[in-house]
Order: sequence, then structure tokens, then C-alpha cells
Amino acid sequence: MQPRTVPTPPVVSRRSFLVHGAAAAAACATLPALSLARPATAPWRISLAQWSLHRALFEGTLDPLDFPKAARGYGIGGAEYVNAFYRDLAGDAWIAELRRRAEGEGVQSLLIMCDGEGMLGAPDAAERAEAVRRHERWLHVAAALGCHSIRVNAQSAGSPSEQERLLADGLAALADRAKPLNLNVIVENHGGQSSDGVWLANTLRAAQRPNVGALPDFGNFRRSERDWCDRYAGVAALMPLARAVSAKSYDFAPDGMETTIDYPRMLGIVKDAGYQGWIGIEYEGRRLGEADGIRATRRLLESLGCSAA
Repeated sequence: MQPRTVPTPPVVSRRSFLVHGAAAAAACATLPALSLARPATAPWRISLAQWSLHRALFEGTLDPLDFPKAARGYGIGGAEYVNAFYRDLAGDAWIAELRRRAEGEGVQSLLIMCDGEGMLGAPDAAERAEAVRRHERWLHVAAALGCHSIRVNAQSAGSPSEQERLLADGLAALADRAKPLNLNVIVENHGGQSSDGVWLANTLRAAQRPNVGALPDFGNFRRSERDWCDRYAGVAALMPLARAVSAKSYDFAPDGMETTIDYPRMLGIVKDAGYQGWIGIEYEGRRLGEADGIRATRRLLESLGCSAA
């Protein structure tokens, strides 16, 4: 499936909640410092995807409003929120409070990852319109927080060409609502047909909106149970449209390298595309605890030219 033989990644996503063994929580402490030569300049800044702490959030040991404080605790200055952790908060006071806490920590709010708000590529026009309406709430939240984008999913049905047409329509409608708020609508490769990076890039272009872009994820290239798309070709296809990048990680070798994804190769693809924005840590491993997985991913990214400052 890949040009490089790698282990099959753990089946973890924002759609599934996995419980890890507490005994492995401190395992990352034994990883040595990486000795790779670091470039003279750091064109990318490191952000933190909230899903990296989904266990703590689901278990109630981390308040969603304290996520900016948690990011700063890892020495990270950018926050990528997940709507699932805020959906049930009543009123709008929490939005102002979250912004106040982020600004107090010196953490920049970057985007909101939106799940569970309907299929923007639904075959039924009324259902597409309803999905657009439901996503619109998060546009206003993102604008109030000072984000640049919301991330949506490329969910649809039918043949690949039919899905492209339907999604382009839904994305265009949502992008039109995002434009007055100076927001982007960005789509992540996130399972199903969207795991085909070339198809997704073509779909985003078909929307014909300048504020429709991509969030290439290093890890989400499983189209079905046994059908994996080439992750490196997929990221390369999406990078010209990237407004953010998701550095998925699962586990680490004794030398600090990620065991599933060739990170030097991935960062080479990102560099070749001329991208100079944020790269978000999204740790989804089982063996290490969330804190150790985040720290290990940060060390690796820093060794390859990223800056957490």
C-alpha cells in the first residue's frame, strides 16, 4: 500500500474512543534526544490538536476550557479545537471565556475541527442544506475565538464522481457563509473516499471558492478495512491547498522516530510545497500516555525544523 513498508497504524480516530493501559504512561521518558541536524530557520510553528488529549477530556480530568492552558503547558502556542468538547455548553459566555483563557496563556486559536454536523455531500439537497446550516454555528464560534478556519469532513455517497459533485456544492455553500467572517473551510482526509488525496484535492478545486482548502493529515489514509491509499502521494496532492497540517503520530522507536510514518519524508513534502504555516500535533497512540506522546511528537517535529516558540 505504501512505497515504504511500515507497520499498520493503530485504529484510532476522532470517531473512536480507545482506553490505554496506565502502566505505559511514563514510557516516553526513556526516549533519547534526537540528533538530527536542524535547519537554520524554522518555517513551521507547532500547534496542538485537542484530540491528542481526548482521553483526559472524555474522562473529565481536563476541562475543555482549560485546553489553551494545557497547550501552553507543553510549550505550544497554537490551539486546534474539537467541536465535540464544546457542543453541549449552554449560551455564548463560554466562547468569550475560552478566548480570554487562550489570550491569557498567549495561545493562538487556529481552527475548530467539526464532526457530527451532517453530510455536506449528502445526495438529498435538503439534507445538504441542513448540514450547511448546522456547520454555520461553528463558523461564528471560530470567528469569535479568532480562528482562521473550521475543519469539516468530506462525507457523501455514490460514485467518486458523484461524491465530488455533491461535496463541491455543499462546500461552496458553506464557504459563502464563511467569507463574510474571513474564515476558511478546510477539509481533512478523514476516512472513506477522502482518503484518496488526489480525489480530495480535485473535489476542493471543484468547489471554486478561494476560502476552501485542505488540512492534510499524515495518518488518515484508510479508505476501507483493507484498502489503504498512499499517504505520501496523498499529502503531496493536498499540500498546494493546505491551510493547516496535521502531524498524526502513533508510537516512537528508541531513537525518537515515529514508527508508522516516515516523518523526514513527510516534512520534505511539506517543505517542497512551500508551506510555512502551523503543523498540529495529533497523537493517537496506545502505548504511551497522552502527555508523553505529545512530548515525543514535539521533539520529533523540532528536530525536523519546527518551532514551538
